Amino acid sequence: MTIDEKKRIIQAELDKNGGVLRFAPCWVARNFMQPGRRLKLDPRDYYAYGAAKGGIDERWFASTTPADNAEYTIENEGLSFVAVKTDTGVEQILFRDIIEYMGDKIIGEMQMNKYGRWMMFSKFFDNMGPIAHHVHLMDRHAANVGMLGKPEGYYFPPQQNNVNNNFPHTYFGLNPEVTKEDVKRCLQTWGDKGDNGILDLSRAYRLQVGTGWDVPPGILHAPGSLLTYEPQRASDVSIFFQSQVEGRCNGRDTLVKDIPKDKYYDYEYLLDILDWDLNVDVNFKENHFLQPVPVREEAEMEAEGYSEKWVVYGSSHFCAKELTVRPGASVVIRDAQAYGLIMTQGYGTLNQVRVETPNMIRFGQLTSDEFFVTESAANQGVVITNMSDYEDLVMLKHFGPDNPEAAYLVKSYGRP
Repeated sequence: MTIDEKKRIIQAELDKNGGVLRFAPCWVARNFMQPGRRLKLDPRDYYAYGAAKGGIDERWFASTTPADNAEYTIENEGLSFVAVKTDTGVEQILFRDIIEYMGDKIIGEMQMNKYGRWMMFSKFFDNMGPIAHHVHLMDRHAANVGMLGKPEGYYFPPQQNNVNNNFPHTYFGLNPEVTKEDVKRCLQTWGDKGDNGILDLSRAYRLQVGTGWDVPPGILHAPGSLLTYEPQRASDVSIFFQSQVEGRCNGRDTLVKDIPKDKYYDYEYLLDILDWDLNVDVNFKENHFLQPVPVREEAEMEAEGYSEKWVVYGSSHFCAKELTVRPGASVVIRDAQAYGLIMTQGYGTLNQVRVETPNMIRFGQLTSDEFFVTESAANQGVVITNMSDYEDLVMLKHFGPDNPEAAYLVKSYGRP
């Protein structure tokens, strides 16, 4: 399909739907984790990519960022496709290509002029147990391997967390009394006795459904077993600091995955990857725990038939809202930026498009639960109608960088 043909198909879809595009589900497998089985994927399909590649434990949203699974990475893994019904069937077009060809019309001139691309994506990650204590690189370290630094944020949606799985706690950072020499010893003894003891230097926090966390780059974290909605910057860069998780040993290659080869045994460089002050912050929870923040007076919203709250905030690189439309209500929702969305409950319409939350999805099946709203449509306002008499319609909305509506929630952590 030529570029002009793709642009013609997408423009026709935008015109028909009032600035709304539908995504096909984007599944990602990780061979170092056990799926938590709350992604609504058919239980027969969690290992659809094969046992060697691992089970599917992530679904990515509005992504132009490829997943990095080392030698197990497959073509277009982590990249979202827009699905369009045509007279000859369903055409699927890479969202990355659409942004390249039509970015001004999709995410707006400001983001295209400043960044030249869509600078975030979101995901559900869903595991039976915890992930290893790991860290996402800051810009100055990520640049050494041709990548971007990766801040991220978490929200634990109630609709996706009917069970907690094995360990609904997350280790964050390091205890305030920990020294760099303590951490260095853990890295130097990697694999000597199986567990290098890095978690002995950290503390765990019990995860609460309906809340979240702000996780800047440079902070160690070992995410627990709640299904997590995770908006993040457009990068998939990380390194492990933990050599063993639930009896599974991680090779030392996971410590140096995104490190220049000449730094593989440079422990000062590895320690410098940590934002030390943020890791040993005595007020870590107070500074990073996220309670939902209503976007306006709750009584006013309820009188109009909806509720909307910021659920991920603190970073200038992304933010996210949870929108709830009450049974039988129809509302016009305006936003300052383009956004992706994923349905978590209910059914209805988004402009002229039917939206619905699936109960079960076969691998390769299309759905009507994930969409993208262009900047012009978001500014003008989309009409969202809940067609149920009894059940709420709920969606999560993820936005890119520099959202003016969330600027007052951005955290500086005492830095200029």
